[in-house]
Amino acid sequence: MPRKLSGEVSVDSRVETASGRLSGRREEGVRVFRGIPYASPPVGRRRFRPPVPPEPWAGVRDATRPSASAPQKPGIIAGLLGAGVERSDEDCLSLNVWTPGLDAGRRPVLVWLHGGSYLTGSGSLPLYEGRRLAQRGDVVVVTLNYRLGALGWLALPALAAEEGGTLGNLGLLDQIAALEWVRNQIALFGGDPEQVTVFGESAGAMSVGALLGVPRARGLFRRAILQSGAAANVHDRDDGVRAAETFMKEMGLAPGDVAGLRAAPVEALIEAQDRCGPALSFVVPGLAFQPVVDGDLLPRQPLDSLADPSWPALPILIGTNRDEWKLYGIGDRRARELDEAALLRRCQRNLPGEDASGRSRAERVIETYLLARTGRAGVSPPDLWFAIESDRHFRYPAMRLAEINAKRQSDTYAYFFTWESPALGGALGSCHAIEVPFVFGCIEDGLVPKFVGRGPAVSRLSQQIQDAWIAFARSGRPGHTGPGDWPAYEAARRATLVLGEQTFVEHAPAETERALWADLET
Repeated sequence: MPRKLSGEVSVDSRVETASGRLSGRREEGVRVFRGIPYASPPVGRRRFRPPVPPEPWAGVRDATRPSASAPQKPGIIAGLLGAGVERSDEDCLSLNVWTPGLDAGRRPVLVWLHGGSYLTGSGSLPLYEGRRLAQRGDVVVVTLNYRLGALGWLALPALAAEEGGTLGNLGLLDQIAALEWVRNQIALFGGDPEQVTVFGESAGAMSVGALLGVPRARGLFRRAILQSGAAANVHDRDDGVRAAETFMKEMGLAPGDVAGLRAAPVEALIEAQDRCGPALSFVVPGLAFQPVVDGDLLPRQPLDSLADPSWPALPILIGTNRDEWKLYGIGDRRARELDEAALLRRCQRNLPGEDASGRSRAERVIETYLLARTGRAGVSPPDLWFAIESDRHFRYPAMRLAEINAKRQSDTYAYFFTWESPALGGALGSCHAIEVPFVFGCIEDGLVPKFVGRGPAVSRLSQQIQDAWIAFARSGRPGHTGPGDWPAYEAARRATLVLGEQTFVEHAPAETERALWADLET
């Protein structure tokens, strides 16, 4: 999906940063700086080490083109939208800035963390073009790259010993380094370092959830927006180490062979993480590579920190899409052919054992979802599978985070996105990532209309979402000059803004299903 620009484009924007001068460009009234290094290249002896500040440069650095993305294989969304990364390299620790003005405007800043299961993605994807959001809200938008896969999240004790205690979490350290750059430099771009909102989708939102529990991240952002991700995708130490040891076996290396890791071609690392992915799904819960509770950078599970009265609670806006898991049905053809027996087998694999009353957890979940949909469409075994997995992986963790945060922070807001994709004959429904083009306003770009549709309703919903996100970044309240009345979330009513063909507040949507997961967790 190539970047399309119309109207004014000029290369006349310069900024003097702490590392040197940058030359950006003006695009339709917004100044853009791409490929700004926020850390030195993590290559050679710096591979698998924490980020360090960038080396200063002489002269004027060209900031009109994005830098390379982190090494990776193509992801689902890239294939669906034809918007894969153009170039990848280990020298990837850079960010992009869109600003309405290089002045003392002290504008709110929105810092985007991209998704991609911690394996794919880039802050430079056209899907995350920040121009429209910056223009509509008079805000500064920042997108960034961070290390992915094993390069960013390998919880190998030998590496932790070398670096003084941090186990894995290099991707989190990258994100923190970028946020520190924003704190120190964003005023030069017309932004307010005291008004930073970090927002992200999928693994980006999971990163935000993890950062909420990182002491070193305190003060680097004031508010957080989590789209289809929460704070549950965090390995404990043992699971993180097991994942790392499995990876080392695929590499043909001993667990302590740090020199071998640094000497290996990057292609070998990517192929090894790809091969060990299926095996790890039976070894550790959650994603193969993700943040780890290491007792150092991330001292405990983020939800435990947020429930602690001594931990600072921030305003958050969080939500999910109704049919998240249907996106993954693209690569799981058997899911659309499930019968009742196959559905039960799948649920038994994911939810083994019995609940507190001695009842099969899998059977209870299927029966609850079936009864909740009585008299409605969506009760076939495939429909139930997608609904169960959408809630298990995304909706319940998000509502759990909202509930915990709301007990200590009144500015907590929940949404439920229901707009349906017309792609693949409507098979995707309101799938994972469909809200992203609405947030960035790129609904007319490239192949995006085939994913989200066209027409006044699409434009109206995009404007409502952008206004809400911008209002939240300004005030901590998305209904303030946003889509109208949006009550805060709290456990008694669970007020949720439904965003779809119609926008309205619903109290405790899908409460039967939410309560089921809460009960199974106890």
